[in-house]
Amino acid sequence: MKPILTIFLLCIAAPVCAAVDKPNIIFILADDLGYAELGCYGQKWIKTPHIDKIAEEGIKFTQHYSGQAVCAPCRCVLMTGKHPGHAYIRNNGDPKDATSKIHPFPGQNPIPESEITIAELLKTRGYSTAAIGKWGLGHFGTSGDPNRQGFDLFFGYNCQRHAHNHFPKFLWRNNKKIPQPGNERKLDGAIHSQDAFTAEALAFIRANKDKPFFLYLPLAIPHLSIQTTDKWLKHYKDTIPEEDHVHKGYLKHPLPRAGYAAMVSMMDDSVGQVSALVKELGLDDNTLVVFTSDNGPTFNRLGGSDSDFFESAGVFKGLKGSLYEGGIRVPMVARWPGKIKPSTTSDHVSAFWDWLPTLCEVVGAKPPADTDGISLLAAMTGKPQKSHECLYWEFPSYGGQQAVRMGKWKGVRQSISKAKTNAAMKTELYNLKSDPGEKNDIATKHPGIIAQIEAIMVREHTPSRLFPILPEERRRKRPQK
Repeated sequence: MKPILTIFLLCIAAPVCAAVDKPNIIFILADDLGYAELGCYGQKWIKTPHIDKIAEEGIKFTQHYSGQAVCAPCRCVLMTGKHPGHAYIRNNGDPKDATSKIHPFPGQNPIPESEITIAELLKTRGYSTAAIGKWGLGHFGTSGDPNRQGFDLFFGYNCQRHAHNHFPKFLWRNNKKIPQPGNERKLDGAIHSQDAFTAEALAFIRANKDKPFFLYLPLAIPHLSIQTTDKWLKHYKDTIPEEDHVHKGYLKHPLPRAGYAAMVSMMDDSVGQVSALVKELGLDDNTLVVFTSDNGPTFNRLGGSDSDFFESAGVFKGLKGSLYEGGIRVPMVARWPGKIKPSTTSDHVSAFWDWLPTLCEVVGAKPPADTDGISLLAAMTGKPQKSHECLYWEFPSYGGQQAVRMGKWKGVRQSISKAKTNAAMKTELYNLKSDPGEKNDIATKHPGIIAQIEAIMVREHTPSRLFPILPEERRRKRPQK
């Protein structure tokens, strides 16, 4: 059984602050949206006026990082406040037990009952909680069931692979299948999942307007397949040039660039609808809205996407799946009238594991002792901000990778899975201040910095039975012949 009493004691032990009046929290997470795919981050083709307005009326962070380079582990980091060297889920993957045969889409490896999530902490402060969109941390009936991890309501895709089509035959409301009439998991259908998410989110806000609520919106777009509606496609089909390409994976869209842009604008419109309702209900001044992305943009030409054309990662190297900047540096804007000064920009270096302590501070709760984050509320509200000594990532997939951000320095290890010993691994070094695109590896010029970074890689890594990464750990996991 989850230690609810422990969570309760953690929260009542928090210092009571007169400024804490249980503000509503809306946390919106895009799926595979690149750093430079919003207008407020320099996007030239795709229109995102509602998200841009959050930046205009609030704050834009330029050095915010995801928890991981792919979907499930980044969500685990976000929910639990533990960086990828300590988090339970460190890679995508499905359960290997009987639960994988229960549903058409089995869901991903579940987070354990013992993990304490943001939603659980907020519930102890009297919050109604909802997750609407894509979960990816365990199916219903497992320990990762969103209803067992602090959410009163879940609506959407539980399994990530189910979310690869935006016209699903069904979605989940808690553990009940909700048919989507007119959908056959084809390129088009009657009900786009984004429209369904928006309707559910608006209903949740209306139902909870008289009490504090936490609305987590882990949306499924612009993750492939490229699927939108004519309403949004018409904005781009005659303005964005298309060209022939070799389609790889997912459903094929006849106008992939226009379709991709339309998906992002469709998501932006949902953000606008949520923001408008918050204002209509008189909740604006007591609502913190955060928008960010789970990782960098997807691979060029996969499913018709074109990250080169849209310059989706900006000046940064790497895309989704990479621990170079393009894979993990993400857009992040936030708005909270009266608390966050409009039209501000912050270069504070922060990451997804900072959100649990941040939201705890917002509501007057005390975060668990084993989290890795530092509240970034001070940076958001223009006060002196404590900084991280370093940020650490590890990722057993895409060849095996580790990365450390330490001030202006960035250390990266690639192809760890090819190394036969820990000593054989090579560490690259980049000066992000002068070389944000990580073009020039200067490791040989700074052996002292390399030694510091490699020491951090050792210190911040806790071995994982599910996700071994270092050569010695992988050998121990192999069955004996």
